Amino acid sequence: MLQYRDATRSDLNKIVEIYNSTVASRMVTADTDPVTTESRIKWFDDHSAERYPLWIIEDKDHQVAGWLSFQAFYGRPAYAATAEISIYLDEKYRGKGYGKAVLAYAIAQAPALGIKTLLGFIFAHNDASIKLFRYFGFEDWATLPDIAVLDEQERSLKILGKRVA
Repeated sequence: MLQYRDATRSDLNKIVEIYNSTVASRMVTADTDPVTTESRIKWFDDHSAERYPLWIIEDKDHQVAGWLSFQAFYGRPAYAATAEISIYLDEKYRGKGYGKAVLAYAIAQAPALGIKTLLGFIFAHNDASIKLFRYFGFEDWATLPDIAVLDEQERSLKILGKRVA
C-alpha cells in the first residue's frame, strides 16, 4: 500500500536523486545532464498543497518510492483548471505496477484540487509511459514532431490529455 504526503524542503535531495536517475535513459526527461538541488528550489516553491501539490510517495515501510507533481499549465488564469502531471519512481519501484497505483490516485485527487483536465507530456519513444496513461483513458491530444534532440537524435513529444471533472 502506498502513502502520499506533501513534500517538504528536506525531501528535495531525494526528489532530485530520483529525477536524475532517469536522465541517462533519454526516455523521461529533456534534461541531458543531472540537475542540482539548488536548481530545483524555484520549481519546488511553485507547488502548493492546495492547488498544485508535490507529493512524496512512500511504501508500507515509509521508504520513499517516488514523487508525484501537479504543475500549472501555461501559467495563465484561463488554464487554472488544467495541470501537467509528472510521476517519477525510484529505480527499485519501477516496472512493478506502482505507476498504475500512483496515476489512479492522482486522477482521483485532481477534482478536489480544482483540476478538470490532466496532461502528460511524454516522449513518443517512451512506450511504457504512453501505455500507462492510455490505460487510464488519456488520449493523444498533440504530437510535436522532432522537437527535442537527445544524443544527436531528434525525438517527438506527445501530449496526452484526460478530462477528470
